Amino acid sequence: MSTDIVNVKTIGVLTSGGDSPGMNAAIRAVVRASAQNDVSVYGIKHGYYGLINDEFIKMDTHSVSNIIQRGGTILKSARSDEFYTESGRKKAAENLEKYGIDALIVIGGDGTFTGANKLSKEHNINVVGIPATIDNDIIGTDETIGYDSALNTALDAIDKIRDTADAHERMFLVEVMGRDTGFIALETSIASGAELALLPEELTNIKEVKRQLHEMLKQQRRSSLVVVAEGDETGGAVKLAEKIKDDFAQYDMRVCILGHIQRGGSPTARDRVLASRLGAAAVKVLKEGHSEVMVGVVNNALKITPLRVAISKKKEIDHRLIDLAKVLR
Repeated sequence: MSTDIVNVKTIGVLTSGGDSPGMNAAIRAVVRASAQNDVSVYGIKHGYYGLINDEFIKMDTHSVSNIIQRGGTILKSARSDEFYTESGRKKAAENLEKYGIDALIVIGGDGTFTGANKLSKEHNINVVGIPATIDNDIIGTDETIGYDSALNTALDAIDKIRDTADAHERMFLVEVMGRDTGFIALETSIASGAELALLPEELTNIKEVKRQLHEMLKQQRRSSLVVVAEGDETGGAVKLAEKIKDDFAQYDMRVCILGHIQRGGSPTARDRVLASRLGAAAVKVLKEGHSEVMVGVVNNALKITPLRVAISKKKEIDHRLIDLAKVLR
């Protein structure tokens, strides 16, 4: 983590990995904070693919007007197998030099940060990461950009499913995103009053799942909701339904997979503010001479975390919330 004073006059900014609501708010903050500091900005379209293939566009304050409320990313995102190679990263570095870019701000998750860290170490490029992923699995920040929006989108959908589950006395298995972490599944299950939540962080005992559901049905709870993270070891909601359907053949069981609906839509106020804070902070820490770091917010205060630490492990879920979910069933 370098802290040598760097005369940053031109910044590049890109979004990479899965899109998340609030990325546009972060881009806007980077561009406008840079303008306040007399720093030029190039937007790089299609993430690392565009970095290698010279998709650079000059940006100014007008470029980011009327985007703070939009989901997705105006800079787009794409995969780049070439960036995984040393020759690909060399091309990327040459393009940054071609445009006179002194530093690079990358908006994304751990895969994005891993690439940025390699680029910085191999070619001595100043980089700062802004955590944006609906999974909320990056350490060094209480929340990542997009998490709150995805959470509220999932909750809105589950509330609607609850209405029809109650009307028809059905059991619904609702699958939410979370391949490696269960943050969305856990918090939506608590907020929606779901009867059960299955998470990647906990071993799923099918016998225990059946026992709990039978117990609920004995209590005349004819409708029930089970929230399943896609990364749960059962294999998601469809596989879970296959494993328990014979025991509940007399009940109307349905599976609903929310999927990519959780990525889209207008970001919440909380995500817009978080993204704005982190975008401005990224410019600030670059001007102060920091590199190979990620900016985050912990206990409402800005925090800098080395990229090597941010990518070293996944954020742990709050087990107190798991205990609460069990109490409130």
